[in-house]
Parts: sequence; structure tokens; C-alpha cells
Amino acid sequence: MPVPTVLNVGFYNYVLTDKIVALVSSESAPMRRLVQTLRKEGTLIDATQGRKTKCVIFTTSSAVVLSAISQETLSKRLTVGDNSVGQAEEDEN
Repeated sequence: MPVPTVLNVGFYNYVLTDKIVALVSSESAPMRRLVQTLRKEGTLIDATQGRKTKCVIFTTSSAVVLSAISQETLSKRLTVGDNSVGQAEEDEN
């Protein structure tokens, strides 16, 4: 059985890479409204550890995950396969 590949979305939180549909910046007004709506509904997974949300991650299971790491950094981690937690993660915040 193959080991599932995961993406480190910050602070020792992981998402299965084969479930990721999109990595979207949280800076636009529509994304902010969507996050507020999902937060009120209680269907949001917040992996920011209280820091500013920089990326909204959509999954195939309709789960929405918030990350304090930018979508550029997360996409690099996806393509390179680097899921280490280090100084770069701390520097972004």
C-alpha cells in the first residue's frame, strides 16, 4: 500500500496532496467573504495558529483549510515535495 503524500500547510498541519483542488490567495474580497461565511457555519479548518491567513486551500471533500503560508510557498512545496518545517515558515509570519 503506497504511503499518502501530504503537504505541510504550516505549524505541523498537513493536507493530503491528492485531495487538493486549489490554492487561492486570501487577499481578495470574495475570498474574505467566503472565509467569513464558512467560519460562521463552522465548516472551516483553520490551520493558521492565530496568524494572518495568506492562503485558502480547497479540497475534493469540500473541506476548506486556511493557512498562514502563501500559496506561492505551498505550490513550491507541492512541486518540489519539500514538507520540512523550518525557519522559512517562521519568517513568513
